[in-house]
This record gives sequence, C-alpha cells and structure tokens, in this order.
Amino acid sequence: MRAERQPGDEPHPPPATPGETAADLQEPRADEDDTGRHLHLPHPHLIEADEDRFAWRAKIRRDPRKLFFYRIGVGIAGLFLMIAAILLGPLPGPGGIPLFLLGLAVWASEFGWAQNVMLWFKRQFERYLSWNRPRRLLFWVVVILFFWTVGYLSMIVYGIPPWLPDNVTAWLDRVPGLGEGMLR
Repeated sequence: MRAERQPGDEPHPPPATPGETAADLQEPRADEDDTGRHLHLPHPHLIEADEDRFAWRAKIRRDPRKLFFYRIGVGIAGLFLMIAAILLGPLPGPGGIPLFLLGLAVWASEFGWAQNVMLWFKRQFERYLSWNRPRRLLFWVVVILFFWTVGYLSMIVYGIPPWLPDNVTAWLDRVPGLGEGMLR
C-alpha cells in the first residue's frame, strides 16, 4: 500500500551525479550565508539608514546601540501621548483624539505593528470619505446618539458631575432619571 502525500511534501529531485545529494542541489536560503549560518537580517519595517530622509535619524540607524535607545525613547514618547489622550478624552472638543493619532504616528515611525494600525485607520478614513452625504449624516447621528446614551447612563450610575456649572446642574436635575432621589 502506498503512503499518501501530505500537503507540503515536495518530491526531491534525484541527485545529478552519484555522489551528490538533494541538499547539495538546493539554493542557499536568503537568511543564510554560504556556510549555512543564520544571518541577522534588519527589521522588515525599518528603513535603512541610507534611505532615511532625516540625516540625524540616519546617523542613529547606523549604530545599533543608539537605535536601541532611540526606539525605547520613541516607545515612551508614544506612550506618553496615548496616556495624555486618555486623560484629555472626557474634555469638551476633540479631547484626546488628536493626541491618540499623534501617539500612533510616533509609534508608527519605528514599530511595524503601529504602522499597520495607522494604515488601517487611513483606509477606514478613505472609506468614510467615499460615502455619500446621507450615509455620513446617518453615521454622525448614530455616533452622537451613542455618546449621549453613554453619558446619560454614566450620570444615572455615578450622578451629575459636581464640577459642572450650577445652571447646567439645574437643567440636568429636570432630566428624567437624573433628578434628586435617583441612584445617587
């Protein structure tokens, strides 16, 4: 009975001469030198020092020790911006969105996973721009309703924030579910 071939099993070509083996006929791998030792390849998402458009960063990329500490610094700077985005998120206006995107852009300058996330955000934004006007309007209505609902439910659970001005607090006391004697 013949054994069935499994996926990935490739037949080896017969040796060209009686003393050669199939391994002798294979081309060396790209990540090995002629002796079969593994070569250290550069990070696939980093640009090479000679391709960098900034001379100061190209100088850092040429020295592995400087590059190591530079990448740690980039990671810390991106983390700082992300934490600031979380802290400023509840404030009126765009809050932490610009800081979040800036932190992601800082990380994307050195880390491949962040570059992939940034490209995903760009694709989603381009997709949004391709929508017609009624679909964009519906999108923003849904977003606003979602955040109003989250804000309303959080005030039911935690109460009206004490830092709000008195006239806003007086108005919110008249909203059903938020007045005196509720879950506070």
